[in-house]
Amino acid sequence: MQNNPAAAPSGTSDEIDLLALLGALIDRKGIIIACTLFFAVVGIAYAVLTTPIYSANAIIQVEEKSAGVGSLLGDSELFTSTSAAVTEIELLKSRQVIGQAVDNLKLTIVAEPKLFPVIGSFMHRRFQPSAEQPIASPFLGFDSYAWGGEWLDIFQLEVPDSYLGKPLRLTSGENSDFTLYNEDGDVLVVGKVGDAIDQDGFKIQVAELVARPGTDFDVLKRGRLSTILKLQGEISASEKGKDSGILSVALEHSNPSFAMGVLNEVSRLYVRQNVERKSAEAQQSLEFLTDQLPKVRKELEEAEDALNAYQASAGSVDITIETQSILNQVVEIEAAISELALKREELQRRFTRDHPSYQALMSQLGQLESRRNRMLQDVGSLPETQQELLRLTRDVQVSTEIYTQMLNKSQELDVMRAGTVGNVRVIDEAAVDTSQPVKPKKALVVVLATLLGAMLGVAIALLRHALNRGIENPELIEQIGLPVYASIPFSRDQEVLERKGKTIQGSNLLAASNPADLSIEALRSLRTSLHFAMMEAKNNVLMISGPSPAVGKSFVSANLAAIIAQSGQKVILIDGDMRKGYLHKLVDGPAEPGLSGILANTHTLSDVIHKSGVEGMHFIGRGQIPPNPSELLMHANFQNLLNQLSQMYDMVIIDTPPILAVTDAALVGRLAGTSLIVTRFGLNPVKEIELTLQRFRHNGIEIKGAIFNAVEKRASAYGYGNYAYYQYEYKSDVKSS
Repeated sequence: MQNNPAAAPSGTSDEIDLLALLGALIDRKGIIIACTLFFAVVGIAYAVLTTPIYSANAIIQVEEKSAGVGSLLGDSELFTSTSAAVTEIELLKSRQVIGQAVDNLKLTIVAEPKLFPVIGSFMHRRFQPSAEQPIASPFLGFDSYAWGGEWLDIFQLEVPDSYLGKPLRLTSGENSDFTLYNEDGDVLVVGKVGDAIDQDGFKIQVAELVARPGTDFDVLKRGRLSTILKLQGEISASEKGKDSGILSVALEHSNPSFAMGVLNEVSRLYVRQNVERKSAEAQQSLEFLTDQLPKVRKELEEAEDALNAYQASAGSVDITIETQSILNQVVEIEAAISELALKREELQRRFTRDHPSYQALMSQLGQLESRRNRMLQDVGSLPETQQELLRLTRDVQVSTEIYTQMLNKSQELDVMRAGTVGNVRVIDEAAVDTSQPVKPKKALVVVLATLLGAMLGVAIALLRHALNRGIENPELIEQIGLPVYASIPFSRDQEVLERKGKTIQGSNLLAASNPADLSIEALRSLRTSLHFAMMEAKNNVLMISGPSPAVGKSFVSANLAAIIAQSGQKVILIDGDMRKGYLHKLVDGPAEPGLSGILANTHTLSDVIHKSGVEGMHFIGRGQIPPNPSELLMHANFQNLLNQLSQMYDMVIIDTPPILAVTDAALVGRLAGTSLIVTRFGLNPVKEIELTLQRFRHNGIEIKGAIFNAVEKRASAYGYGNYAYYQYEYKSDVKSS
């Protein structure tokens, strides 16, 4: 088996052993499976219980240019513009359009039934009302919550400014009564359905209320601007294809009817706003003509009066053929000049004098005026009466032509303005596929939750593997120069014994209840090794200690004593832990009188030696917990006791406290012929074992070897070095008397 370099005292390595990581995942597969299953269940619950979100979608077409809207300038491409889709999207989501929809649909008023946490929404939407049961019965008596079929329609709600955006609670009562509370539970309004109530700054009119008496509804009056901004963020609009002019508008909401209603209203208002915007040009031209018509009519009347007065003063004068020809040409030119003059007036309102369109029109106007001037020069060759008659007749005909043209144009613009349809139209009204909500994606949620659980489980497993710096390979102990006398497998039967208590033969010893257990077989191997190891020892006293608590010292000491006794030797087991010793529980004997009593000269040797459930095995309990265990062990009485017991028994085994917690083990070890330490699989790091050996060496004690206890079958068996040691707290839970 490969050693983990991180655990070796010689150094560290940055290399990552993939097999070790894989083994760590296999060892902790329970954590990974548990996390995966937990998150999968949470994902399924979320997918089932979460309120589904539906998407309403509408299609709007934006044409390149409008049809039927004119002006005095005509349909020239110079004076028309094409609205880009991006511009139309911004217009659709403008506050003018969205705000009008908010007002029309009363979206500032929020009234929803109060649902039970987590499962309330699921049960409410699953309930199907019927004529026999229009409202669901309360679940487990929670009658203040809505469970299905409840409905609240508020026609009007106005609140003081201090209550804008603050949650209110409306509770239904008997006989269509209701009560409105604030978030502190204070009564604000008491009224009846259908009544318009105005009380203390609150105006409310409930149009419809369907609920059991006592059912609560969450009511909120939002600010108009905040509602508009919220709706602007919720409505999405995009062009389908580049330069297609087709806009896709969507709104997501948990209520499909609400989403369709809002989207249809926004689309309607947008189309209307577009029509009004497109008819503004015709309206402006119409207003200009309406302003000019009275002036032109007055000029026509003045010209007719002048002509009639001249004919009356000069008598009947007829226009000659030559004069009539010149008159027709002059009238035609003058009419064209007047029409261009009107267009010039409109251009001056729309463009600057340097605009190319304005300059082109002025050029045309100059050419016509030049022609008119040349023709007027030809008139000078006519008789004086014909010249005057020509001038007056010209003024009448030109004024009549201009007036008629302006009147016709005015009527035409009026018709066009009334019949304007704009350049946008709704192709598809809002629709919702209620069979397929857009959120949550149930399958995706479950898959992602399961993957997240698996990844979290792997992360936890690797983290625990990284934080677990305890040795999992006995070779690492031998690398620091300490022989491993035995590797004892972890025993499930011993775990059951500790949990259940006394078993057969009046003992909790595994060696007595299940002598064929693998851990007992390992202890038999330890017994054989000790037989040869103790041949050269100064006495037959064996001390068993360890670096830290919970390594299994008492388990090894008690069962080793039982195994040696079963081989025909006479053994005595001493509980040298006068602080927290519990050997008396393993052998099912009394703790008192015990070691502390004989060391304090309050009891004799015969008083403290007790029989165990194993033939040939005696034990001495810890005794009454003294205030000074270390001082008692340093007394000569302890050495005298060991000398007596060494003569009486073939082996004396002393179970001591952990050396890194207290110094008792060092005091016992100086008198013992053989000393062993117990380390636990996955608990004690190499640094801790090295410190343990150092503590014993400083006290002149040589540790003969180690016992590697509670070994588990792992796919990875790697330890870690660079361990920061922390002193263990080790004291009795029982107060000394």
